Amino acid sequence: MDKIAELSGMRFGVEIETVGISRKDTVSAILMVVGGEVRHEGGSYDKWLCIGLNGKKWNTVSDASIGKGNAEVVSPILTYPTDMPILQNVIRAIRKAGGKVNSSCGIHVHVDASCLDGRQLGNLAKIVYKQEPLILHALQISQSRLNSYTKPIKPSFIENVNKYRPKSLEQLGKLWYEDNDDHHTEHYHSSRYHGVNFHSLYYRGTVEFRWFESSLHAGKVKSYIQYCLALVHRAQTVKFAASKKRCFCAESAKYDMRVHLLRLGCIGDEFKTMRHFLLENMPGCASYKHKPEQKVA
Repeated sequence: MDKIAELSGMRFGVEIETVGISRKDTVSAILMVVGGEVRHEGGSYDKWLCIGLNGKKWNTVSDASIGKGNAEVVSPILTYPTDMPILQNVIRAIRKAGGKVNSSCGIHVHVDASCLDGRQLGNLAKIVYKQEPLILHALQISQSRLNSYTKPIKPSFIENVNKYRPKSLEQLGKLWYEDNDDHHTEHYHSSRYHGVNFHSLYYRGTVEFRWFESSLHAGKVKSYIQYCLALVHRAQTVKFAASKKRCFCAESAKYDMRVHLLRLGCIGDEFKTMRHFLLENMPGCASYKHKPEQKVA
């Protein structure tokens, strides 16, 4: 089946951290794309929101992790691929209005997990854990982000997923929280600060991917979202996922990442930009796992 058709209807949201212009100016840029009206709700996050002509709410709020003069753009629930052009036009409008990003800014992608059970979510954890060395290198995640907001998956969590094989969300939660936590609905629970955040399942019903350095490149943001959707779809449809962590090999890294993307079904023109961004930082050759030996004349 065509991959676009397979991912069609999947719901997602995105949070894009920006600097450069005020939250008011950011939401005004969004208004130029989606129409509707702008409101200032204020509060501890100094929320500005744009209620589009279709009734969907785009928020801009403050984020203490970025510093002064920031605007975190929080999209409404969007559907792939229908709403992707709108999101990309919003990103372009914010950039045109003067929005920027810096090293303190990140992007978080939320994928609706309401149709996934504990086994499928366990598959997702194992798929990511296996490919994590490739993923982290492809995305060029800074060490400071890895140490704080985007920690790798804990090996002990994967060991327990393999051992106990959770079938329900509740069973998975006991492994994620290490069976000693009753604060699953707290927004700022410490377990949220992982590249793949399963705490979000219990807080808002999504899997949150926190890997990404922020960008106002519409094609790059689309690529990140496509990759997250493809990972979740793969986890939902496979019967079994291996979890043995791949060793990063500079000679074969680009080939290994290409094969990973092919197994996710990310082929064709729709995913051409995604393949470009996920392969551009990888050493090696996309066509060969090992460099062919030169023939001596």
